[in-house]
Amino acid sequence: MVRYYVTDHDTVIDKDRKRFAEGIALYEAGNFLEAHVYFDQKVKENRKSALAYAYRGKCNRKDGNMYSAMYDFTESLSFDTTIDDVHLEKGMLHYEFEEYNDAFLSFDKAVWFSRGETPEAFRWRALARLKLHQHSQAENDLRKAVSLGDEDAAFVLTQPPFRRRVRLRE
Repeated sequence: MVRYYVTDHDTVIDKDRKRFAEGIALYEAGNFLEAHVYFDQKVKENRKSALAYAYRGKCNRKDGNMYSAMYDFTESLSFDTTIDDVHLEKGMLHYEFEEYNDAFLSFDKAVWFSRGETPEAFRWRALARLKLHQHSQAENDLRKAVSLGDEDAAFVLTQPPFRRRVRLRE
């Protein structure tokens, strides 16, 4: 019983978030070049850190280095497959590369690992489904995104092939 209370319950990702707080703050402040330098160094120091690869990938994507970003996201997921935003980012890259089936698979994993709580994952999965001609499933995903408060999904539902009125939750 005592062992439970003295045991560290933080996951590896939680520990990395604390360790890399400085770099995450740089990224969130929009200092992508400085954040890239920071996470590039962290990747060299921590070769198996999924979070370091994930943030370096995000920096590469912001800088337009799409293939480097794809490499970093793939490396990140090789160390921890449960990071939903990495699946989402990787899916967006596949979508940009017009690899819609791979994009759909990444978005599907993003929905799964976010436990269905991330509206962007539903919206992007719907956009991939549209490219794969899965219109009814795409509409269901967009409606779920709208129910989670995604205004962009509401807009997509007003466009062909849907053209329906959509009310956002208040």
